[in-house]
Amino acid sequence: MPTLPFGTKSATCGSIFDPARLRKELAEIETKLSDPSAWSNAALSQPLMRDRKRIEALLTDDEELARRTGDVEAYFDLAREGEPVEADLEREIRSLNEFAEAMESRTLLSGETDGLNAIVTVHPGAGGTESQDWAEMLMRMYLHWAEQQGFKTEMNDYQDGEEAGIKSATFTITGDYAFGQLSGETGVHRLVRISPFDQAKRRHTSFASVFVSPEIDDSIEIDIKPDDIRTDTYRSGGKGGQHVNTTDSAVRITHIPTGIVVQCQNERSQHKNREKAMKMLRSRLYEYELDKKKAESKKLEDSKLDINFGSQIRSYVLQPYRIAKDHRTKVEVGDVDRVLDGYLEPFIRGYLLMRRNGGVPVAADAGDDLE
Repeated sequence: MPTLPFGTKSATCGSIFDPARLRKELAEIETKLSDPSAWSNAALSQPLMRDRKRIEALLTDDEELARRTGDVEAYFDLAREGEPVEADLEREIRSLNEFAEAMESRTLLSGETDGLNAIVTVHPGAGGTESQDWAEMLMRMYLHWAEQQGFKTEMNDYQDGEEAGIKSATFTITGDYAFGQLSGETGVHRLVRISPFDQAKRRHTSFASVFVSPEIDDSIEIDIKPDDIRTDTYRSGGKGGQHVNTTDSAVRITHIPTGIVVQCQNERSQHKNREKAMKMLRSRLYEYELDKKKAESKKLEDSKLDINFGSQIRSYVLQPYRIAKDHRTKVEVGDVDRVLDGYLEPFIRGYLLMRRNGGVPVAADAGDDLE
């Protein structure tokens, strides 16, 4: 007979989080928000509202966990009475375990910017059409993930590849804790497959880089001096912009001191594209400054420069075997097609656990049973 996962009723009593403590924190937040002066200060009210929403969601999860646990225990009772419910019981336990793991992941999202929306940029590495096609596959993977989470997406900039795929894409994912969940996706991603562009059907290795930054809101101040930026305009074109546009509505902004470049062509007016590009620049500069404070030896952009062998954070192997493996957390998922269709939860959870553990991978079975 199947055994219960680590959750069961004990999970509702604090093995994942402490509901009593959360209710106390929620009451304190409600008290602060009841003060009219809080609503006149976005830097104060926005973080409080984010915390309130996060705690309310966790408490709702606790109630759902209790309900699912009760369903599993009811199936156990039926099994003890001789009812043929083993298949249903296996399914319910698997569902409960996945829910409990996703719930645990959400408790790990406590960083200052974890609750914010995510701005995702995908670039192909060296390799022409192969890498451009791989970059588009990655873009679709994140868009599918966002759709599965019920998040909204908006394409900010899209550059078609010459024969297939993309030269670059930048899009915003809007949803609770979108950045926190995708923060571990920044880096080089490697694909191994039989190339659909090679008539000899040889195996090829392709690389593409992903960069994720939080969409900074008004509660975080970023000072950008007008003299530090250069703005260029050009005609929009391709997906995400107008296919035919006779005006220079697309905007590219370069931050001269750091060399950071952002661009937006999604809107029809130059003013709106500039506004969105400035928002993207604020987000990138925030991450850049965080990187400096952490005293890392390289600037934030350096993580994207060497899109080549030996620099990848994750590999997606389609030939000669099939597996997706994260080289930092050691999480592996056998169903690589499911991963490419947006199933990123094992990797997200593995990264968040590693982050909580000070950068040391945590032994976990996330995804190992998904062959």
